[in-house]
Amino acid sequence: MYGNAADHPDRVRRYPSDMTDAEWAAVRPLLPVPAWFQGRGGRPEGYCHRQLLDAIRYLVAGGISWRAMPSDFPAWARVYAFFRRWREHGLIAEFHDRLRGTVREREGREAEPRAGIIDAQSVRAAATVPAASRGYDGGKKVPGRKRHIVSDTLGLLLAVAVTAANIGDRDAAAGLLMRLRRLHRDITLVWADGGYTGSLVGWCRDKLALTLEIVKRTDDMAGSCRGVGWQSARSRG
Repeated sequence: MYGNAADHPDRVRRYPSDMTDAEWAAVRPLLPVPAWFQGRGGRPEGYCHRQLLDAIRYLVAGGISWRAMPSDFPAWARVYAFFRRWREHGLIAEFHDRLRGTVREREGREAEPRAGIIDAQSVRAAATVPAASRGYDGGKKVPGRKRHIVSDTLGLLLAVAVTAANIGDRDAAAGLLMRLRRLHRDITLVWADGGYTGSLVGWCRDKLALTLEIVKRTDDMAGSCRGVGWQSARSRG
């Protein structure tokens, strides 16, 4: 789709990361339509979008470098150029948002959520990660990076930030929640654990018109935003 399949015939799908026909049928209507296809100039891409997306999925699933792309995919430089163009024009985020909205509607929800859940997790960084972007999480005893995530109550991603592991949850949350309100204006409530207590609650109320509700962890939550307290949150999203 949206490529010159006559010049570059479709490849044989052989990897677990390749989209099934059912997945492609779900993804295809969500893809941004290129200008040339609408008669607004430009020329077709050399490859079908399905081939390019399969290549990106393979790279992400395998954690390989661009140059290590197998030869049955389009040339790595073409795949990277496609990915970079989509990223620079915000199309990756747009595609993700459309897909999330479709999943929410399939689950009987509105496309745009009204509530979210914020949490953070420190992960060990590989030796190749630059030292300037790594840190040590003294509480979790983890050297590396920390990912700060806001999801909806289905667990679908709304906003994310990655910092060094030594950055506190509250410190990273301010900027992340500002971006959340800018991207998802219908959200007025975010649940959080005790790591987000303190002045952040009042700051969210006064600066963002956002209720940051602290939910106490239960013994069976095992350090994640799941458990009895979060089940009620799922029904209110």
